[in-house]
Amino acid sequence: MVDAIRKFFALESAGGIILMAAAVLAIMAANSPLAPLYDALLTLPFTIALGEAAISKPLLLWINDGLMAIFFLLVALELKRAVLAGPLAGEQVLLPISAAIGGMAVPAVIYALINVGDAAALRGWAIPAATDIAFALGVMALLGNRVPLSLKILLTTIAVIDDLGAIIVIAIFYTAELSFASLALAGIAIAALAFLNQRGVTRLAPYLMVGVLLWAFVLKSGVHATLAGVVVGLAIPLRAADARGESPLRHLEHMLHPWVAYGILPVFAFANAGLPLLGLTLDQFVGTVPLGIILGLVAGKPIGVLAGAAFALALFRLRLPAETTPKMLIGMAVLTGIGFTMSLFIGSLAFDSVAQSNAVRLGVLSGSLVSALIGSLILLMASAKTPPRTRH
Repeated sequence: MVDAIRKFFALESAGGIILMAAAVLAIMAANSPLAPLYDALLTLPFTIALGEAAISKPLLLWINDGLMAIFFLLVALELKRAVLAGPLAGEQVLLPISAAIGGMAVPAVIYALINVGDAAALRGWAIPAATDIAFALGVMALLGNRVPLSLKILLTTIAVIDDLGAIIVIAIFYTAELSFASLALAGIAIAALAFLNQRGVTRLAPYLMVGVLLWAFVLKSGVHATLAGVVVGLAIPLRAADARGESPLRHLEHMLHPWVAYGILPVFAFANAGLPLLGLTLDQFVGTVPLGIILGLVAGKPIGVLAGAAFALALFRLRLPAETTPKMLIGMAVLTGIGFTMSLFIGSLAFDSVAQSNAVRLGVLSGSLVSALIGSLILLMASAKTPPRTRH
């Protein structure tokens, strides 16, 4: 039994499978006699106090503001490694950068066109612009060795750049009223992180202790608290070696990855994917918010990714990654329409009302599911005449 569990968690697709299972459990809970208990759990007040200072939030916001800060910490670590010592280090990075920019711009435009004239609904313009790394890679991994490693790396790189874009969007467009006193304290904490990096400190504890303070200051400042995770991740040294002779960044990345993939993201999915299905009608699917999200994910993402990729290939005379065919590129582009975690997260920032939140869930879940099915089918057809590859 223990060996079977170890093999399951060793699967490349395990994170995506658990994420999907958490979303299904949330929908089941929201549509069962347990629905009142599910809602009560998410609104359960939770307070942390130290003397006069206190932070009090319902459990849902602790998940969205606290646990997701750890997710963005991991994203920042992956991004820094990719830029300094990975697939974003060479000229070939222009392909995923261009594809990611197109993949964010076109869905946002489609959503905005559908919701033009409705100022409240337009706050959700960034919802279909995001790609869920774990879910998209999980779906691709389920196809096994029919998908070349180069295509998985390309999808990962596009998704990481996509997450960077989402971070910038959150910082600029989803920030509340600012507290300049808290921002000043956050600035001091950022300066402390820079000082630790410049002094060559390789122990993780000082960075993480300052990071906790930074998170609290950013939370109180009005800027979204998850951005603190990004700053901490960028401050962790990559090329230095700690007492064990390891890179602090790589060590923290490897340490966080299972917690994020098998814990934080499924918890987030369970807390945010609970869509009540009772009384769901066709009219709700064609409401401007869910329709904008669905069309943005299913059509906008692949159109934008392919247009951006074509632009980079033509302008910079680049080539597709090894073993990747144009049909496979199309299938991968469709899979970027799996927004899920990031789309739900941006939706939680854009809208407050229950009706709007349900509209976001409906659009994100429907659009992500359709993108997963169509993308998988295209990849299966693209690899049908290609002999299975040796697993890397």
